[in-house]
This record gives sequence, structure tokens and C-alpha cells, in this order.
Amino acid sequence: MATNDADLTGLIEARFGLAPDFAQDRTPTDTVTTMLRHRICRQFTTDAVDEATLEHLLAAALSTPAKSDLQQVAIIVVDDPQRRARIADLIPDMPWIRSCARFLLFCGDGRRIRRICELHGIEFGNDHLDAVLNAAVDAALHLSSFVWAAESMGLGTCPISVVRNHIDAVSEICELPDLVFPLSGLCIGHRGDTGHQVLRLPPALTVHRDRYDDSALAEQLQGYDRRRDAVFSIPPDRQQYRDRFGTAEFYGWSMDKARQVSVPERADLAAFLRRKGFRLE
Repeated sequence: MATNDADLTGLIEARFGLAPDFAQDRTPTDTVTTMLRHRICRQFTTDAVDEATLEHLLAAALSTPAKSDLQQVAIIVVDDPQRRARIADLIPDMPWIRSCARFLLFCGDGRRIRRICELHGIEFGNDHLDAVLNAAVDAALHLSSFVWAAESMGLGTCPISVVRNHIDAVSEICELPDLVFPLSGLCIGHRGDTGHQVLRLPPALTVHRDRYDDSALAEQLQGYDRRRDAVFSIPPDRQQYRDRFGTAEFYGWSMDKARQVSVPERADLAAFLRRKGFRLE
């Protein structure tokens, strides 16, 4: 089903809070329309996602481009109720981990290629930090592809990066061997509500031409904060770390994110990866 130009203009404006400044002279594909219409999903119905649907989605996700065709991703489908409950217990403020129809864990897999080298009697010659990045990028690309495949079929999705806050426990629950690490969880299921669309940073801040240029950062952020606040204003009781920073009169996205990253997280990630057998030099 094609979308006309007027619809595309509206979709882009809804995504960024700004009318596009380029000509609308092409009909968008269903894929582009699905991506522009992405909405948060944290409420799921009790309807199941059957095995055939899941297998179709996995096949689509596994069609994703992979670095040098090394295919360094592992996807754990967490069907065991006890295992999923243990993961959900680690993250009680995200009850959708427990309520979604299916829960998946996307992992970077540096183990398989090393085993392949062993099978052929060839030494693995890339035991350094890039091996971690390659596996992480492969896992992230496959996660993204799964999201778009699921949403194209009318399902809702919610990535769970917070599994890395509990990386040892999640690895133990899913019995991840050395050289395999969790990148993100993913909730999938039938939407329990329409969700809401999050305004994204303007392309002027994230798209650079020929050279990186953030000279207009302050100005662009101010406009973005105001546009986003007009759609959804964060109430005072949800301002982060008020005990440290107080309550701001105007509390936009940039203030929220600055406060969020002021508290260290995942400082033990490098130690975890080394314990898993990766070299980070």
C-alpha cells in the first residue's frame, strides 16, 4: 500500500516536529512508512505470537548485512517462563518484559568464528577491541531489522538495553558461554495501546555534510527541547535526580539526558568482556 506525498510530509513532520525542507517528489515505500510511524510500545495484550510468525521474523532479521559476512550474532529466544521471570525480576520497573508475548536476547557472538578457525586449524588473528565492536554491530543491526520486520506485521516492540546493567546475571540465566555477550533484550507482542511517537533530534544536528559540524548545537537543542516539551512535558516529579540538581523551571530533553548520564552505569563492562575472553587492546 503506497502513501501519497502529503502523507509522507505529515509523517516526517510528526517525527521531527518540523516540516521537511526538501521536495516530496517520490512515493514512499511501505518500509519507509513503517519506520516513520514507529511508536513506543510498552503495553502488550495477552495475545500470543505464534511460532510460525516468530520464525518468519527471525528469518527476516537474519537476512541483515553482516560485517565481512562473519555473521557474529546470537539470538536467544527466552521461552522458559522461569528464565524470563528471573530476567524480569532484575528489572522490576519494566513490567513489559514479563507481559510481552515473546522475549528475545540479542548477543554479540565472538565465539563461533573462533570455533570455525579451530575446526580448520587456523589461528584467529584479530583478538583485539575490534572483535568486540564487530560482534556488537552485527547484533545491533539484526536487532534493528527484527524491529522493523515485526512492526511491518503490526506487532509492537521494545528494546531493553538495561540488560547490560545486569550483564553477569543475564549471561548466567541464558547460559552464555565465553566470547558471547548480551547487547539488548527485545520485547515483542500485540500492542495494548497506540503508544506515542517520540520526536527525534532534527536532521540538522545528526546529519553532517563532508565534515562534522556542531556549531549550531545550542541553538538547535533549544528549539528541539521546546518542540518536544510542547508534545509531552515532563512533570516536575519525573525530573531526574532532583536531590542533586533541584527542580528546573523548564526541563527539556537535553536537561533530562544530561542528568541521566551524570550517574555512572556499566562501569564493569570492560571487566565482564575480559572475563568472557575478549581482549580490549
